[in-house]
Amino acid sequence: MKLKKPKFWDNKNSKILPYLLIPCSLILIFINLIKKLIIKKEKIKKIKTICVGNIYLGGTGKTSLSLKIYELLNQKKIKSCFIKKDYSNQKDEQKILENKGKLFKSKKRLSSLVEAANQGYEVAIFDDGLQDFSIDYDLIFVCFNDLNWIGNGFTIPSGPLRESFKNIKHYKNIFINGNMENLENAKNQIWEINPDAKIFVTTYTPINLNEFNKKENYFVFSGIGNHQSFISMLKKNKINILKDIEFPDHYSYSVKDIDQVITEAQNKNCKIITTEKDFYRLNNKDIEEIKFVKSEIKIQDESKFIDIILNQ
Repeated sequence: MKLKKPKFWDNKNSKILPYLLIPCSLILIFINLIKKLIIKKEKIKKIKTICVGNIYLGGTGKTSLSLKIYELLNQKKIKSCFIKKDYSNQKDEQKILENKGKLFKSKKRLSSLVEAANQGYEVAIFDDGLQDFSIDYDLIFVCFNDLNWIGNGFTIPSGPLRESFKNIKHYKNIFINGNMENLENAKNQIWEINPDAKIFVTTYTPINLNEFNKKENYFVFSGIGNHQSFISMLKKNKINILKDIEFPDHYSYSVKDIDQVITEAQNKNCKIITTEKDFYRLNNKDIEEIKFVKSEIKIQDESKFIDIILNQ
């Protein structure tokens, strides 16, 4: 069972705990620096690589953007695939990618890349992998969530960042995914460090709302990294949420968990909604009463984004 991320990670006013953990953060930063220096980056010339990564740990829309890139490349008749490191607690994301296209997964991303190249794929889209120093990516997109943003600004375990936010100076293309919140502050912080950064803004858009009666009350639960963005999206689309519950990211639901959700929803006379990712983690439990909202991202300046992909 995964634990929720510490509340102080997203609390900019919390000072004591982050500072107490700074020595641990410095050790991890030092380890990553050594890895970056000693690990040789590999490039497979016969296949192009696009990395969709993040600096904030979890819930930044990497999978959604990976799917959008695949869709755009498919429209251009470019043979593309997904690559994802094979983590046992990310079967939900793997299944979503597999439902869309070919997914290569293994303990080492480079092994998957070699396999994809050997099978004749032209482009490999990496869902995560920004901190994997073994691959020399052709194109990198760094994702943030507009609500979580950079949390308290500290690196793990003092905060939610996988690397220092100052490293944003090394990345050309930045995505801020969510529901158009906190945008100006985020943009200004990026441009202060990297004035030449290209910033793309996206919104989460539900694509199966016709399956839900907006006159009903709903009980919502999720175990994703951006629960509040999911709630915000539903409210903006006039879904009447009576109660919502947040579980840890990539949470493995038990029969008891689902029974409690169903019982509480019935007591409140509510229908039940979750995310597509969570639905795939229910493992054939009693889910007849649970529906999921399927969403995608819409990119502002999508033509500019397509030009970057095709030209680079």
